[in-house]
Formats: sequence, C-alpha cells, structure tokens
Amino acid sequence: MEMNWLAYSIDYGIIIILVILSFVALAIFIERILFLKRLDIRSYEDDRKSLEIDMTRRLSFIATVGSNAPYIGLLGTVLGIMLTFYTIGTEGYVDATRIMVGLALALKATAVGLLVAIPSIVFYNLLVRKVKVKLLEWDRENGRKRV
Repeated sequence: MEMNWLAYSIDYGIIIILVILSFVALAIFIERILFLKRLDIRSYEDDRKSLEIDMTRRLSFIATVGSNAPYIGLLGTVLGIMLTFYTIGTEGYVDATRIMVGLALALKATAVGLLVAIPSIVFYNLLVRKVKVKLLEWDRENGRKRV
C-alpha cells in the first residue's frame, strides 16, 4: 500500500496550515499597527486597564503562531522522514538518491515553519513595544506612575 496520502498531507496539509497561519498573523499585525496609529489615548482618561486591553487584543495569536509554527513544521518533517523510511522498507532496496530527495523534501516543512515563526515573533515584539510606549504616554499625560 502506497502512502501517497502522507506525502500529500505533508506537501499540502502542513504547509497550507502554516501559510494560513502566516497570513492571519500578518493581517492581525497590520490591523493592530493601524489601530495603534489612530488610537487617541486621551479617550481613555481614567481607564488605563481598558486602554491596555484594547491595545493588546489578538497579540496572543501572533505569539502563539510564532512559538508553534516550528513545531508544526517539525511535524511535517517527521512525517516526511517516516514516509521515506516506509518507502525504503516496502521497496526492499536502498537507493541513496531517492533517500536524499525524500529527506530534503521532508525538511521543507521545517523551513516553512521557521519562515512563519520568525516574522511572527518580530511582529509580536514590535507590537508589544508600541503598546508599552502608548501606556507610558498615557501615564505621562495622566500624571501617574507606571502601574
């Protein structure tokens, strides 16, 4: 029995999941940047907690993508390596070229996972910095020390 479904799961399933997560994280990043740009901290005169809640909305999703995308990619790599070993076992002979191609293709899932994770972590860190600056501005305008 061929394990083509596994190859398709790696090529399409895992990588499509990572691409979707990447687009969602990018969309949230853009939305949050635009929100923070047009945010008027004076409208939160005596309500620092509401300001902080509004500014940090959906940031945890970006952090989750950044921290878990490498693991999703690693899952794809493990499945690809399993497929390569399964093919070796069922064919009964070892073809070094086929093994190397199979392993190289398996590693692409990890590479895609890292390509999704690294920008997501950068997006998250940029947004957290902007939130901290806005909160400090709020503290300065309202004559309060940092809470």
